[in-house]
Amino acid sequence: MFNQIKVNTSTSAAYHYNVGTDLLDVVCDFISDEIGSAKVFLIIDKNVHHHHIEKINTAFESRFERIVTYVVPPGEKSKSFEQFSSIVEFVLNQGVERTTPLVAIGGGVIGDLAGFVAASVMRGIPLIQVPTSLLAMVDSSIGGKTGINHSTGKNLIGAFYQPKAVFADLNFLDTLPEKEWVNGLSEIIKYGMIESPIILKQLQRLISENGFTNPVQWQPIVEQSAQIKVDIVSRDVNEQGVRAYLNFGHTYAHVIERLGEYSNYSHGEAVFAGMYGAVSASNKLGASIDLNELDHFKSLYNFKLDAIADHRDEFLSLMRKDKKAKNQQIRLVLLKKLGDPFVEEVGELDLIKASWEDVIHHFS
Repeated sequence: MFNQIKVNTSTSAAYHYNVGTDLLDVVCDFISDEIGSAKVFLIIDKNVHHHHIEKINTAFESRFERIVTYVVPPGEKSKSFEQFSSIVEFVLNQGVERTTPLVAIGGGVIGDLAGFVAASVMRGIPLIQVPTSLLAMVDSSIGGKTGINHSTGKNLIGAFYQPKAVFADLNFLDTLPEKEWVNGLSEIIKYGMIESPIILKQLQRLISENGFTNPVQWQPIVEQSAQIKVDIVSRDVNEQGVRAYLNFGHTYAHVIERLGEYSNYSHGEAVFAGMYGAVSASNKLGASIDLNELDHFKSLYNFKLDAIADHRDEFLSLMRKDKKAKNQQIRLVLLKKLGDPFVEEVGELDLIKASWEDVIHHFS
């Protein structure tokens, strides 16, 4: 049993975000019916491969003449030009046609990386997103952002490339480590902060009643989160306007990830800390947002920012290199109040420095 959310875009055909359980057969049905290829490329996260390859193979091998699998090392460091180049070489050498689908099975790293491969090979082959982490289910699998990191910053090389469909199979969450649940939690909290504050209360109740178990109980909040992103993306496919709101906390987060060498802090940890920075800057510009909205969840996060505290002199320069910067101005997504975001080009560097001090203090 699964539910569908239609994703409309102005740049490509509409597609569906599907969420439920036991969806691998549905994925295969979709490829057979809508694409018609007898050959399929599977790009799979190593951890997902370890836990789930038997059921993945059972589903695909019974339906397709040839399954070609590439296993990607886990972690943000795989979003590299080297890994991208390796997969492109693999796909081309294995014999790809313009109708050969590429199925990305994994978290946000796999979706971004494999999506960029699909966008690039033969100027675009069919992409199917099968997100397996909470973060990918509620965020990165939706909207067509694909890409890799560069030494100067995160997600600086890539393309907007919409998938043919997204299949969020909650069964994959059964083997998700608690740290990865928390990683995805940050993006759900973000939706509560920028769009629907009631989500914050629902999330508190869900965690207190279920913890990070029983993935089926998470389906309603996964659907709500996905719907918020779908609504925003449908209005602004290429991030020229309101889609920027989805970057709430991320300008700070990308600095934290970069200084942590994409290994010391997860994306979710960095975003959670980054939201404190955005709230701090918002309040300094006149908002009155209660930090308890974030502090309710702080005990779930087990990290400190001491390792980057000595790099204060790099904070501003790295923020200026963020892809959202404009004319060397730092652009921040801030809040007038909960659920009411806006984009501000901040010229007052003392304000940004002060907000960073609040972040470092909160996580030291």
